[in-house]
Parts: sequence; structure tokens; C-alpha cells
Amino acid sequence: MKKKWLFAAAAVLSLSLAGCGSNSSDKSADNTKEEKVLVMGTAADYAPFEYIDAKVSDDIIGFDIDLAKAATKKMGYKLQVKDMEFNSLIPALQADKVDFVLAGMTPNKDRDKVVDFSKSYYDTKEYMVVKKDSGIKSDADLVGKKIGAQTSSIQEDLAKSLAKEIKGVKLESRDRVPELIQEVKLGRIDALVTEDIVAENYLKQNKELGYYVIENQEDQSKAAAFPENSKLTAEFNKALDELTKEGKVDELKAKWFKVK
Repeated sequence: MKKKWLFAAAAVLSLSLAGCGSNSSDKSADNTKEEKVLVMGTAADYAPFEYIDAKVSDDIIGFDIDLAKAATKKMGYKLQVKDMEFNSLIPALQADKVDFVLAGMTPNKDRDKVVDFSKSYYDTKEYMVVKKDSGIKSDADLVGKKIGAQTSSIQEDLAKSLAKEIKGVKLESRDRVPELIQEVKLGRIDALVTEDIVAENYLKQNKELGYYVIENQEDQSKAAAFPENSKLTAEFNKALDELTKEGKVDELKAKWFKVK
């Protein structure tokens, strides 16, 4: 009788262990089906590329966000967006804190040394935003003036060049574009270097502001940044080509690149 009881107990234990093994296997199989996540770094102060409309929600929205969602979906990834200061984006990429950057960023020699860039997805020109009553209508009027730009941006590089070329020009950099707009409105900065589509939205909202197109400049292309030698660069370029052929990129431009 005792032997029968031991046999029965062993059988029950065996079935129980088999059941545990089955559940573990199923769970492992489910994990392999989960989509991989790509973390994108951006600076959400740069409408219409990426920004937060606090009147609506705390979500980051804009052209770059929609483009990233469409591209990563084609690449087979889910997207997670991290907001940070613009000058922190390249260091975050180098430190593996983000997988790529999409932030209205323009490739230049210094950035090319440490990251890889995708194909260009948009080109812009640079505006000098001023108060309408400032009397500043061209680069020649900047003598002795204080000009602003976003820290570590291509606009800051352009502002530095102007400061070398034009007598008495001083540069003031800030981390966020809205701060710079406010400084111009308050008269603490005389002029602000920023991109055409970004400037036009602020100009629409602030009737006291005006602008002129900065002289002798090249168009500024926009591209995504990836770690050096990352396979993601080619995958993103392929997705971007497909989205362009499908008309999705033009659709997003029509949606976001307009003055509201």
C-alpha cells in the first residue's frame, strides 16, 4: 500500500513539473514575439519638427515624431521618445542612452566625426528674427548688436561666424528656442538666428516680430543621427526611401510645415 502511495505521489509530482516546464516555454515563446524598441532622442522645443502643445496634452508631437513612427514601424521596431536638451543629444547617442536622434538636426563636420547621418529628409534656410521696430533689416545692421542662437546648434555656428565678420556683434546662446524668442521680445537680445519654418510659426503668433533672410548661406539639410557603423542607418534610409515613394513624407510635410 505504501509503495502504491509513493508511486502515485511521484506521478503527481512529475505531472506538476511537466506543467511548470510547459508554462515557462510558452512564456519564452511569447517574449520572442515582442517587438524590439528603439529609443529616439529629441529636443521638444522646436516646432513644427518636435514640440509639446501644452494646451492639448503632454505628448511630444511634430514632423520628426510622425516620421520616426512611420520609419521605425517599417523597420520592425516600436518607438520610444526621450526629450532632452539639444546639446545633450549627440553625447546621449555616444553613451548608448538613445539608439538614434531625430531633432531637426543638420549634419556638419564636427558631428560627422562622431556619428553617422541618414539621408536628408528636409532642407531649410536661416532667418534672423528681430523686433519690427528694431531697424535691423540686413546683416549690415547687426554692428554692435547682440544675437542669439540655440546652444550646440548649426544656428549657433552661423551666429559665431557673423560675430567674427561683423564689428561689435556679441553672441548669446540658450538651451531652448522659446527662451530666445522671449529674450528678443523683451529686448535683451537684438536678433535671433533660427530656421525658416520654425521662425514663421513664431512670427505668426507674435505680431511685434519680423525677420530677414540671412545673406550668403547654404541650405541646411535635416537628417537622423546614428552611432557610427550602426546597421540602423541603412535600415532607416531604406524605410525613408519607401516612405518617400509612397508619398508619406510629402503628406507629413503638408501636415506640419505650414504656418498655424
